[in-house]
Amino acid sequence: MTDKIHTLRYSDIFLAMYFNEEMSCLHRNHSHVLVYIYSGELEINERGKITRLRRGECAFIRKDIGVQMIKKAHNGKQFKAIFLMFTAKFLRDFYNRLNRTTLPKEAKRNKISLYKLPANRPDILSLFESMKPYFDSNIRPTDELLQLKMIEGVYVLLHTSKSLYASIFDFADPWKIDILEFLEQNYMNDLSMEEIANYTGRSLSTFKRDFKKYSSLSPQKWLIQRRLEAAHELINKGGRKVSEICYDVGFKNLSHFSKIYKEMFGVTPTEKIKS
Repeated sequence: MTDKIHTLRYSDIFLAMYFNEEMSCLHRNHSHVLVYIYSGELEINERGKITRLRRGECAFIRKDIGVQMIKKAHNGKQFKAIFLMFTAKFLRDFYNRLNRTTLPKEAKRNKISLYKLPANRPDILSLFESMKPYFDSNIRPTDELLQLKMIEGVYVLLHTSKSLYASIFDFADPWKIDILEFLEQNYMNDLSMEEIANYTGRSLSTFKRDFKKYSSLSPQKWLIQRRLEAAHELINKGGRKVSEICYDVGFKNLSHFSKIYKEMFGVTPTEKIKS
């Protein structure tokens, strides 16, 4: 077998194949993700909590969760997985077609960001095994088929837990701007919490309350973590000075940036660049 990486992407469905070599990446998903493992192993590290997925296992990863993913072969089998990515637009369209009277009113969004689904469920096997032939074929699935698979994926989640209703349909009232979308676009800007709340159509107290639905971190800590992750990505790409990266991602003090970068990644930015 070769160690070449093969990836396929169709619409909002991302199919990825990785051969023998172990691949590690820092990943932040801007959409909710449903991942299914055909072979190999996916190790997900969420702030020290390790979850391993192997053949036939499936998990839901909530959007805005920064995780370290390690994709590798297992028992001599190459890593092979499929990712369904549910964009806000797709979920809004889906939600607008639902009969609202059937929605569980008692559903509450929990703080679980990585949800491992029960194994060997017929609906999960039916959804993902039907996509397997596209790994080994040059035939592109039609847009209509992909749409059906995305819809199947949503129903897999809705039939798993009532709490997932509140997670996947987590968009705010129509007049409010999505908090995470706004922060992703503006985390590097020097904005106060009051300004962020105002820009997203909320009072400060409502903003803080709504933010708790998305993260167990405070808004300030979320911003610091997001800036550090962005800095880490830029440092790994190379070609930039530490000072440039520091200010570009939103930090004002270079020594403070170096200190908290080391706390998160174990080395200073300068040491990371030299390594």
